[in-house]
Parts: sequence; structure tokens; C-alpha cells
Amino acid sequence: MERENLVAASSSSSTLNPPPEDAWIHAYERLFAKWKSFADSSQPPIPVSISRVNQVDAARLDVEMSAMLKEQLVKVFSLMKPGFLFQYEPELDAFLEFLIWRFSIWVDKPTPGNALMNLRYRDERAIAVRGKEVRTGLEGPGLTVSQKIWYCLSTVGGQYIWARLQSFSAFRRWGDSEQTSLARLAWTSIRHVEGVYRAASFFNLLIFLYTGRYRNIIERALKARLVYGSPNMNRAVSFEYMNRQLVWNEFSEMLLLLLPLLNSSSIKRLLLPFSKDKSSGSSGDEAACPICQGNPTIPFLAVPCQHRYCYYCLRTRCAATTSFRCSRCNEPVIAMQRQGGLISSLTSKID
Repeated sequence: MERENLVAASSSSSTLNPPPEDAWIHAYERLFAKWKSFADSSQPPIPVSISRVNQVDAARLDVEMSAMLKEQLVKVFSLMKPGFLFQYEPELDAFLEFLIWRFSIWVDKPTPGNALMNLRYRDERAIAVRGKEVRTGLEGPGLTVSQKIWYCLSTVGGQYIWARLQSFSAFRRWGDSEQTSLARLAWTSIRHVEGVYRAASFFNLLIFLYTGRYRNIIERALKARLVYGSPNMNRAVSFEYMNRQLVWNEFSEMLLLLLPLLNSSSIKRLLLPFSKDKSSGSSGDEAACPICQGNPTIPFLAVPCQHRYCYYCLRTRCAATTSFRCSRCNEPVIAMQRQGGLISSLTSKID
């Protein structure tokens, strides 16, 4: 009887289909996806603090880049009449800022300063919604189209309109108008708006130094945060360049300390014999005093070279320096003579 039951069970199991060979692979993938989603949702995102120095340096590098481009563009119009570009300077600045925005932020690329500091813009609003997907603090989408357009309008357009408004109000002298005039009220409103903006910028700077987010008000309003573009970055520091800069800085500070203590006239007289053009001092107007370059009111002659000086110029120089030399020929002055008069001795002119 038991043999019959075993035969029946074996015959019934043979009729069922066996599982496929890769069934365990599909089961593993399904269970691993569930486990990964559970692990990602359970662990909070890792906060990464962005260096404040890098952000400030990036802004400074962008300013330097704009200045370099402006310098090169000004050289193109160097042959035109002077002052031509001065009246169109706001338009020139706006054009350069628009070019930088067009070929960097608009095409989802960092600005030159941000690229050097390994920074990029990220839409912080999307990160707040999808915070569970951010693990290292560096992921996240770039700026949206609306954010890019508002960034251009606020930086390029805002700076241009404000510069033109200030120049126009200063040219029209709105501040000098009457107290009840419309121009005076507009000038007062401009001053108030500027004061409010500066105060807001100052408070934003304090918040930036504390949190490390949003360098300016525009970035804070648009929720455009700077994050690292790459998790790894090697900053190559040229110590040879740094040493050279330190040497030149110390040398310049030493010169600034010693130059006021040196007597420039004595150095000039010391280097005059080694000058290639020794007659340059006498090539000017012989009738003028070589010290004050004016027409001598009380003309006196230096002895023995007979060059004409003002009385007070020659007397004060001889009294200050016992071995005074002529400013025209570098000859020692041993006495002074009134033009058409007697010679005064060296001791008498110094007394």
C-alpha cells in the first residue's frame, strides 16, 4: 500500500513543470532593488559644506576676466577719438557680461571663475523636493531655463539700468533741484533704494559667512546654490611663484620705507656724472631759474659757472647743502654774485 502511494506521488510530481534555471537571478534582482530603496530612504543625505573662500575667489576671478576682456576690447577702439567709449561704458560692460552669461550659465557650464574653483550652480528647490536622492551633497540638477533668464535680467540688465540711471541723474543734476520738484524726489528715492540694497547685501554677507550659501541676494532669491562640480580636485600650487611674490612684496615694502628717508637731490647729483646726456640740464631755458623754473625776480649768478638763479632759491640750497652743485652743469658753487654786482663769498652766502 505504501509502495502504491509513493508511485502515485512520484507520478504526480513528474507532471509539474520545473522552475527555470535563471529564476534565482530574477529573484535576486527584485529583492536587491527593494533593499536598496529601503537603505536609501533610511539614510539621510550627507551634508557637504562648500568652501566660502572658493566661492568668493570665483566671484573675484569673474570680475578679473571681465576686466581683461574689456581691456582687449578697448584696444580695438584705441584709434578712435578720445572719450568715445566713455559715454558707452555701461553698454560695453553689459555686452561683456552677457557674453559670459551666454557661453557659460545658459549652456549649463560654469563661469570662468567657477570653473577654476571647481564650482557649478545647482537648483536648490529641486533638492528640497528630492532630498532622499541626494547622498553626497554634490548631485542635483542645474538651473532651469527660467532661473537662467532671471539671472541674466537681474545681473546684466539690472546693473546696466542702474548705471544708466545714476549717470543720467548726475548729468541732469537731480540732487541740486528744488526740494518739492519731481527730480528731487526721484533722486531721494534712488538714494533710498541704494541704501536698502547695500544694507540687504551686508546682511546677506553675514548669513553667507555663517552658512556658506548664496554669495549675493540674486543667488538667494533664485535659489541658485554653488556646489562642487567634481568630488575630486587637485589644486596645483606653484611655490616658486609664491616665493617670488613674497620677495617682491618685501622688496617693495623696504623701498616704501627707505625712499622718504633719502635725499633725492643728493642721489640725482650722485648719478648725474654717470648720465649719458650731461648737457640735458643746460638745454632748457637759460633765462629761467633751474630750481623753480620761473623768471628770477632777484637774479643771482652761481660762481664760477655763471648760471642764473633766484636769490632765495640759490641761497636756501647753499645753506642746506655745503657742497651744493649747479643744477645745470653740476659744477660746485663756491660763491654767488648778484647780476651786475659784486661776488659774495661762500661763507657770506651761507651765514
